[in-house]
Amino acid sequence: MTASHQACELREVALRSKPAELLAASGKSTVPVLVLPSGQVIDQSLDIMIWALMQNDPQGWLGPDVEALQAMRVLIGQNDGKFKQHLDRYKYPNRHLAEHAGNEQAFAQLHRSCASAWLSTLEILLARQAWLLGKSACLADMAILPFVRQFAHTDMAWFGTQPWPHLQAWLMNWESSRLFAMVMEKYAPWQSGQPGIAFAFSVAAAPGQYG
Repeated sequence: MTASHQACELREVALRSKPAELLAASGKSTVPVLVLPSGQVIDQSLDIMIWALMQNDPQGWLGPDVEALQAMRVLIGQNDGKFKQHLDRYKYPNRHLAEHAGNEQAFAQLHRSCASAWLSTLEILLARQAWLLGKSACLADMAILPFVRQFAHTDMAWFGTQPWPHLQAWLMNWESSRLFAMVMEKYAPWQSGQPGIAFAFSVAAAPGQYG
């Protein structure tokens, strides 16, 4: 858990071949899943992020108070609603055959258009400040950026032509960071009986980059 400097044992999972240990730990059977030394299981991404930052939050991503965290939760909740539904249908129209009646391209473009309304809202926020909720990066940025990245990389040429200069710069800034390079490192899928990878904070993000 890079940002919170938490050491953990990493077990990379190939979802096409889920190990029995993952299925036993969480009925959700998707990743990520965090199993604490106490045996407690946390299997929602946002809950894992908040747990880790509650242990240590060197860059202040949770904000100064409960009200700030609540504002982040609201923004993340908005992103996790209709935008993620439209994103999934834009990126993977072939998974929704029953919905598009064979016109896969038109279906994808429809959901791209619907998802774009949310990105225009983010553009307005980022036109006012460098990050979604202020001058510094916070939990909301880190929870929303991966989904904006998925949207952008579905058709980068098209994304680059849209009137979202602040959103595009926000995404580019994150993708060019040392922190992003660290979390995107690839690992071989874990196999039952093998030790996990000792994963710990090793290199800080550039000073001030996310502070």
